[in-house]
Amino acid sequence: MEILRGSATFRYGMSNPEQLVGWLEENQDIAGVSFVGRSNVGKSSMINALFGKGVARTSNTPGRTREINIFSFKLSDGKEEHPKDFWLFDLPGYGHAQVSKEMSRQWDVLMNDFFTHCSPALQMINIQDSRHPNQDADQRFQQYLKPFDFSTTLVFNKMDKLKKQKERAALNKIKPELFKAYKWVKDIHFVSAEKGDGLKALHDSIVTHLLQSVAEI
Repeated sequence: MEILRGSATFRYGMSNPEQLVGWLEENQDIAGVSFVGRSNVGKSSMINALFGKGVARTSNTPGRTREINIFSFKLSDGKEEHPKDFWLFDLPGYGHAQVSKEMSRQWDVLMNDFFTHCSPALQMINIQDSRHPNQDADQRFQQYLKPFDFSTTLVFNKMDKLKKQKERAALNKIKPELFKAYKWVKDIHFVSAEKGDGLKALHDSIVTHLLQSVAEI
């Protein structure tokens, strides 16, 4: 099975916490994947590389998008589609310095409602910039996830921007430290959404999680 590119269909854009909570509580049996990261880490490019061009829209002003975009998508073995719909959640970026306090507060409320009420079968994909790994905002977000029991994956994007071998080696060297600090992180991937490097391994990790979730629900 693999993600059927082009099958992702936009369903909802939610910025109202009550609307979001109501929908999540009515859909506790769904399997899917959520993408979240600091602003400008290439989250939209990553989603488009995995699910098909044009699924996620990039913002001209990073950090301004404050709603959760929800898509359904399919898996296929090349001959037939999986009978169940899967779900993709494109979460707004965190840690943008120019966001107002009021907007930041709205983000906190919306995101807390999402993580508190969403299906426990969702896979959380935290995307970071490989050039600036484990920033303070990333650390705070990971610590926020700690009390939850989500299957969490850490993805370092923009690996193509690391031109020197020693930079790549240094990033790879911190993997044991990250696994030790974030025991809830199941796997770590080094990826370039732009060049396609590492995408196959991430794709396979997502599909494996989705199929396991369906079997358990």
